Amino acid sequence: MDTKSRKDGTPSTTLHDRFGRKLNSLRISVTQKCNLKCFYCHREGEVSASHEMTKEEIAKIAEIACELGMKKVKLTGGEPLLRDDLPEIVSEIAECADEVSLTTNGVLLEKYAQTLFNAGLKRVNVSLPSLNPERFQKITEKDCVQQVRDGIKAAAQSHLHPVKINMVMMKGINVDEIPRAIDFAQDVGAILQLIEFQPIQPENYVCWKTFHCNPVPIENWLKEKALAVQENPLHKRKRYLLEKNGHPVYVEIVRPIHNSAFCQNCTRLRVTSDGKLKPCLLRNDNLVDIISLIRQGAKSNELKEAFKEAVMLREPYWREKNENPSQVLCKLSGTVRKN
Repeated sequence: MDTKSRKDGTPSTTLHDRFGRKLNSLRISVTQKCNLKCFYCHREGEVSASHEMTKEEIAKIAEIACELGMKKVKLTGGEPLLRDDLPEIVSEIAECADEVSLTTNGVLLEKYAQTLFNAGLKRVNVSLPSLNPERFQKITEKDCVQQVRDGIKAAAQSHLHPVKINMVMMKGINVDEIPRAIDFAQDVGAILQLIEFQPIQPENYVCWKTFHCNPVPIENWLKEKALAVQENPLHKRKRYLLEKNGHPVYVEIVRPIHNSAFCQNCTRLRVTSDGKLKPCLLRNDNLVDIISLIRQGAKSNELKEAFKEAVMLREPYWREKNENPSQVLCKLSGTVRKN
């Protein structure tokens, strides 16, 4: 456990798990509600959720995390922009965090981008599975791709940098759009993240068998075109610098399945929308209930102990030899993992 300083000058600690992985970021799901119905959605690994946390409870969890060295906080869902109090949540967390970011489907982003930036939001990730209106509607059950495009542009204009576009790669659906998505990212000044489809929820698995795309050929294609290849410290993701007409664009590959390096370099802890600390996206048998402590009036040191317990439960899910995706679904349904 290391010591570091907070913004106000008082010392804070940095947590490490049993595998030596430093914890520096927290991903908080603020709702399970969404205005799209993407068939690949993993809902942050939540099997079910009861009541949402209040903005005060979210802010308290973020404050404790920051005191423990998790100074990057990402708000996610569901669709976070469905919460009317999201700007207030951002403002509260920005008081203690070095960076507050957001994941969104982008439908409402044009309306709120500037407000969120003014509240203290630093950057945003926007899901964009297709630029084609018909395909977008097939994937999401809504005809609103233009609203998402406008939201991405508004975010860039509101100085929410870098804007990252999240594109889950799906064979036979959108893989052929990758060059077009790269061009769009370049045009708006965004980073394109190409994400491997993971069968996190049980209902994802049938689709996964049909639409999963092996990312390796795409990585090789990007490598041939790249001016340079960088490495994101988070998960050791590869980032490719491309250039078209003299303008640069970055494309990052997020490849989690059977990728031990991905898990070995994970530095985040998660919070479910109903207030459980979640050590791993792929597990639900080791959650730590922190919201009950908060509602019972627990002191900060008790809440920190809950965080420490969750951190000690962390372990790399994908190792050199591990389960196949069908076994992952058994874990998510509540089966206790055997190591």
